[in-house]
Amino acid sequence: MSNNPKALLERYDVLPKKSLGQNFMHDPNALEKIVASAQPQATDTIVEVGAGTGALTERLAEAADQVFAIEVDERLSPLLEARFDDAANVYLVFDDILKTDIGALLGAQDYLVVANAPYYISSAILWHFFESRRPPRRIVVTMQYEVAERIVGAPGAMNLLSIAAQFYGVPRIVSRFGPAVFWPRPNIDSAIVRIDTHLAPPVQAPSSALFFRVVKAGFSMKRKQLKNALAGGLRIRASIARDLLHAAEIDPQRRAETLSLAEWARLTQAVEEAEATL
Repeated sequence: MSNNPKALLERYDVLPKKSLGQNFMHDPNALEKIVASAQPQATDTIVEVGAGTGALTERLAEAADQVFAIEVDERLSPLLEARFDDAANVYLVFDDILKTDIGALLGAQDYLVVANAPYYISSAILWHFFESRRPPRRIVVTMQYEVAERIVGAPGAMNLLSIAAQFYGVPRIVSRFGPAVFWPRPNIDSAIVRIDTHLAPPVQAPSSALFFRVVKAGFSMKRKQLKNALAGGLRIRASIARDLLHAAEIDPQRRAETLSLAEWARLTQAVEEAEATL
């Protein structure tokens, strides 16, 4: 089947929806880079997010044992079903990935995630898999280049998503490409980001739930000193927030984007110890 998304969609009388952020990748080199970034083995199971017209799905199915291709747009059902009618290792799932129970879908088996989905939900997709009962071994996601830069950022340029990505795995930018690899063309550059997930977090925190409650509190007020953001986010007095930061050996006047994972872990420990005395 042709990989020309415009011709394929016209054949099935489907127009791209701006509300779904639909830009269909068609460049063969870009598609091959995504597959190469995932490094699938012949025995692997892949969860693909955003099957689109199936151009990437086809390549993933050639490299892995089975592919669960998840697509939210049911208008693409006739196209995808025709394309993979004879593909015994491709399972089409028409559902919203954010509502999909991966555990129920795959059971306890190991898996990879390859996401070439609308960029407006790329952060939500990552959180969905980070916090799933059984996270994937590796995530390869195509996203806006500026977002990718933040994900791999160092203290000084961190945000909530970059902390999550580096808490749950090791993220790196594999490749950058321009709008021409998609149809319709977006107005931004894109990047392939690979995240190899950790078996255990790289820092010691009482729990991931408490760790991210503290981190989210720290980022709850942009451009505010950490003392004030933490107080507002945790609903405590500023003086208590200051004491917690001092206990974690962190200057209360710093801002959230400057903290390292190790400092967030120390602050989480301080919060747990303080809450245990209440």
